[in-house]
Amino acid sequence: MVSLSTWVRYAAKKFEYSVSLGWKKYNVGQINVTELSDAIWKNFFQGRLTFMHWTKGEEMTPIISSGGTLLIRKIPSPTPTQVFVGDVVLMKDPEKSDNYIVRRLAAIEGYEMVSTDEKEEPFVLDMDQCWVLSDNSSLKSKEARDSRLFGPVPMTDIFGRVIYSLRSAVDHGPVENSRSAMIQDRPVLAVELDVEEMAKNSKS
Repeated sequence: MVSLSTWVRYAAKKFEYSVSLGWKKYNVGQINVTELSDAIWKNFFQGRLTFMHWTKGEEMTPIISSGGTLLIRKIPSPTPTQVFVGDVVLMKDPEKSDNYIVRRLAAIEGYEMVSTDEKEEPFVLDMDQCWVLSDNSSLKSKEARDSRLFGPVPMTDIFGRVIYSLRSAVDHGPVENSRSAMIQDRPVLAVELDVEEMAKNSKS
């Protein structure tokens, strides 16, 4: 059973998300200023902070297996205060814009990137850029399909953070993200996690 204090923290996260999403829609012209308040409260009372995503591929094993169902925490404005180094994120595939990939955030804007190849010059990630890596260390860079192959990617390509992985009916659990992210996501996970629903989703 979810405690009252957890519900309060969840409501605060949901209100923060609703305001952020409302402002984002307003700034891109999807809604006008008179519709902003209605959009915020509608999302607060009717929306969710998570969605399910089915994934395939071996790039993130053993944390995330091929053919597993993931619970994704929505991130409307992926900034360095919302996503952190160490987080597992769902993002637009840089090579196939209609697809999504799951990778771990290894560096964000301002980080100096130094290659193990002495022929490559160090460089600093520009504002709103990030560097993502595969967790599967047995894969070569071309197989891993991460920033070693396609370089830095825009933070705006991030859709959300992976907070739970269902690999099978008996093998599932929270995904290890940065400490800051796991503290932020704890009330969301407590309220919105439905393992049975994830299991149904993985079979459909």
